[in-house]
Amino acid sequence: MILVSIGANLHGLDGVSPLEACRRAVAALDLLPNMRVKGLSRWYETAPVPPSGQPPYVNAVVHLVVDRGGSVDPALLLARLMEIEQAAGRARGAANAARTLDLDIIAMGALVRAAPDPILPHPRAHQRAFVLVPLRDVAPGWVHPVFGLSVDALLADLPPPPPGTPPAVRAIA
Repeated sequence: MILVSIGANLHGLDGVSPLEACRRAVAALDLLPNMRVKGLSRWYETAPVPPSGQPPYVNAVVHLVVDRGGSVDPALLLARLMEIEQAAGRARGAANAARTLDLDIIAMGALVRAAPDPILPHPRAHQRAFVLVPLRDVAPGWVHPVFGLSVDALLADLPPPPPGTPPAVRAIA
């Protein structure tokens, strides 16, 4: 099971909305060699992390499966994701900057690797509701391969939002 998070909060170069950019990314993921989209979470609107005054993000998680008899190299998959981002107008700049498209490998089965990139599982996915909530939609039984905790346990460990603030993650579609 390969889990990829998708997010965007800026319109694309062609004026496409963040949600449409994310939908196009799902279609592009389904065309990758040796892989197919098996599942897609609901779409969520999420607050930027850390809070920054940016527009809200659209986020989802895609569950990819490898074709029978196929294999996927993590570094090659990361390179393909970066190509999809670039085609959507992604310009890399400051960390946590607003973006037209962001694709991250969250996990590739039980694979654990500290180097080279990509680090797996994603080193901050367990701290992010905008990853864990949609991940639960497509892989409710997923267990973090390092911590041995279920997605529900990881969500329960997240700090609650400050009183009087809107939810950090809200389903939109």
